[in-house]
Amino acid sequence: MTITRETITRETSGVYAIAPTPFEPDGTVDFASLDRLVDFYGEVGVDGLTVLGQLGEAPKLDQDEAIDIARRVIARTDVPVVVGVSSPGFAAMRSLTAAVMDAGAAGVMIAPPRTLRTDDQVVGYYAGAAEAIGTDVPFVIQDYPLTFDVQMTPDVIARIARDTPGAVMLKHEDWPGLDKISALRELEAKGEMPRLSILTGNGGLFLDYEMERGADGAMTGYCFPDLLVDVVRMSRAGEREAAHDLFDAHLPLIRYEQQPGVGLAVRKHVLQRRGILAHDAQRTPARGLSATARAEVDHLLERLARHDPRAAL
Repeated sequence: MTITRETITRETSGVYAIAPTPFEPDGTVDFASLDRLVDFYGEVGVDGLTVLGQLGEAPKLDQDEAIDIARRVIARTDVPVVVGVSSPGFAAMRSLTAAVMDAGAAGVMIAPPRTLRTDDQVVGYYAGAAEAIGTDVPFVIQDYPLTFDVQMTPDVIARIARDTPGAVMLKHEDWPGLDKISALRELEAKGEMPRLSILTGNGGLFLDYEMERGADGAMTGYCFPDLLVDVVRMSRAGEREAAHDLFDAHLPLIRYEQQPGVGLAVRKHVLQRRGILAHDAQRTPARGLSATARAEVDHLLERLARHDPRAAL
């Protein structure tokens, strides 16, 4: 395996947009829309991309499709690309990691399997995953207990960071989780763990205060990634009230998109309205939007456009 481009580090910051996978209505991958999506992310100023995540419908792709998508995105963009490689077994994780790192990925993201129940099991799993993919491959710990049913305390994350050099970033999606960010930064300040880059998820729902607690940015997929870029930039610049004002204008749509089961449908519907995706199709099994839900999203866009002209679609 050859690492050929810039990789993620413990200092990585900014906005890494989680890219949905575009599909045609018949379920085939829509590569033309994927190209437009990658170009759009570059135009709005994201610092990196993440593909093949949970909301990238990675579990619905076969390995050849996953590799094709990753290679196409990496080849088309100049920003670093993180690729989700989560798998029940290490063999598939190893082969997918090798393929995408050879293609120029900046690192990979690994979510814990639902079977992990103790702290030692969590720490041991990530040690085994690191050995499987190669100790020179930087990876993201995905901490998303609402989806994966695996609890990681700050002390557990600190153990992984200490014991596994490849663990350089945390995709923080615990909820409530603001105090967890503070606890991790306190452990770093005391010298009890190495620094981790912390990029937050949950559709950006708590991004305004996550930045104030010490997050380095966001790794999530809200349908207005340009808003995420703005909030991170303003927060870094000390423009606290301006960041909160803009964030507050988007909060009703962020909240609506955060609904379990339909959030991806909302995201794809808005990206279609923004002219980026040709279709809002998901690969089956999937839950789409009802006519009433579509009308509600469109109403939210109309209201948002009063404060942010980018929503005037």
